[in-house]
Amino acid sequence: MASPFTAPSRKGDDWFYVGRASSLPNITESGGVGLSEPQPCSGQESTPGCKVFHVPATDSSQARQIEGESIMRAEGGGLSDQVVVFKYKDKIHAMNNRCPHSAYPLSEGIPFDIEDFGIALSAGITCPKHGWSFDLFSGRADRANYKLRLWEVQLRASTGAEAGEDKNDEEVWVRRKQRMG
Repeated sequence: MASPFTAPSRKGDDWFYVGRASSLPNITESGGVGLSEPQPCSGQESTPGCKVFHVPATDSSQARQIEGESIMRAEGGGLSDQVVVFKYKDKIHAMNNRCPHSAYPLSEGIPFDIEDFGIALSAGITCPKHGWSFDLFSGRADRANYKLRLWEVQLRASTGAEAGEDKNDEEVWVRRKQRMG
């Protein structure tokens, strides 16, 4: 018998595979470079600092990575169905690619530390269109009552390394955050 306290997962909320953790460059400089700018990546040539996926609202198993100009064009599925995944200071983040304030792609945004008297309290991202910022852990905006939709990230043990891959390199899986109630 199914538990009355757990709702069945909706098809659009399933986990999807992003890649190995080592495929995401670790952005370490606060407020330095935009996510889409090339970054050195462990043992690889420079690669964009983030990955962008089109994730249909009705079926996340159909998620596909998009790059370049496709992000802004209709073939990218529109910003509302996109998620951007990146690693900032050894923590992997996933969020909607669409700025809730100005509908601009946050894959062009700049990550930074939220500090108070030199102590890092959290991390945020700045939208380059209007300069608004959003907390990467709560989604709250620095102005008004806008909220960035965050996605859940899960690191899983590698299921089996292919030729030349590290067996200890974890797999990154992402899904829409589950709503309670």
